[in-house]
Amino acid sequence: MPHLPLRYAGVSYYDKTRALERTEVSPEGVDLEYVRYDHVGELFRVIAQDPKAFDASEMSLSTLTLMTSRGDDRLVGIPVFPSKAFRHSQVFVNAQSGIEKPEDLIGKKVAVPEFQMTAAVWIRAFLEHDYGVKASDVQWFTGGLYTTDYKERLHHESPPGVSIEVIPSDKTLDGMLASGELDALTTAHQPRSFTSGSGAVRRLFPDYRSVEEDYFVRTGIFPIMHCITVQREIYEANPGIALALLNAFEEAKRLGRARLRDLDTLAVMHPWISAELDELKTSFAAYGGDPFAYGVGPNRHVLETLVKLSYEQGLAKRLVDVEELFAPETLDWAPAPVTDEAPA
Repeated sequence: MPHLPLRYAGVSYYDKTRALERTEVSPEGVDLEYVRYDHVGELFRVIAQDPKAFDASEMSLSTLTLMTSRGDDRLVGIPVFPSKAFRHSQVFVNAQSGIEKPEDLIGKKVAVPEFQMTAAVWIRAFLEHDYGVKASDVQWFTGGLYTTDYKERLHHESPPGVSIEVIPSDKTLDGMLASGELDALTTAHQPRSFTSGSGAVRRLFPDYRSVEEDYFVRTGIFPIMHCITVQREIYEANPGIALALLNAFEEAKRLGRARLRDLDTLAVMHPWISAELDELKTSFAAYGGDPFAYGVGPNRHVLETLVKLSYEQGLAKRLVDVEELFAPETLDWAPAPVTDEAPA
């Protein structure tokens, strides 16, 4: 039987997906074409507006939740989570804004590339629940981070009591932050106005690692950003496709982790990467020792929190059940135990 041709679009992750991209791993019964996207926000806009643009793709968990709450089931989720990240490090403020602590954001002008982006959901959550800064306490501004060509990913109305404005078409969020026209920026990227070293922009949480470690200890949450989706028509016409993709992504990640363990020729520019992996096995014991564990089981607490936050923040039209997001046959899938395997 010929294999199913499948065009998949996603980020090229060195450790988690490179084996798939290089065809060292292939989903069972599938000829996978890996279409690399360097700007994942643009990919999410394409998929949200045209779910048939690719057969399968990496997808914003927040936007998938929003679509599901509207009854849009054209995408079937697979519990592969290639992107997870703490986001305290991604809140930036203009150095002259007078913002020294999170509470100082109240009454300020705060930028975000997309109000619905998953990173922004998690940031608004810790600002409100840990520091008492509600979304309605600030003025929100959206637009292009570096370019003036801004296109909304998926339209949604402003939540009740929340002000969201699009910046002028000839300006960018980064430029307005640097000039002081905006007081703060929540984003998934380090803005150029910060990395330039000019001093015009700084982090709200300079010691962000200790803040994020404390957050993890208190909440047990390592925030999920993205999942994998497949077109429903393809899913329904090809029984087994969801598990085939899930297993292939898991194997690719296993190979990537093994490569990181190779101390003969280090895979990344980190002299103590193996020691860091040992520490992570202990710190993320709740995830089976793998911070990037796939499957609903190890991530249920995080997933349930995300769908609840989406509804609380006025994005989802209703409270979505986690089970609605993913292919039913993947719900009980469990990852293999983490090993210290390294290439021979």
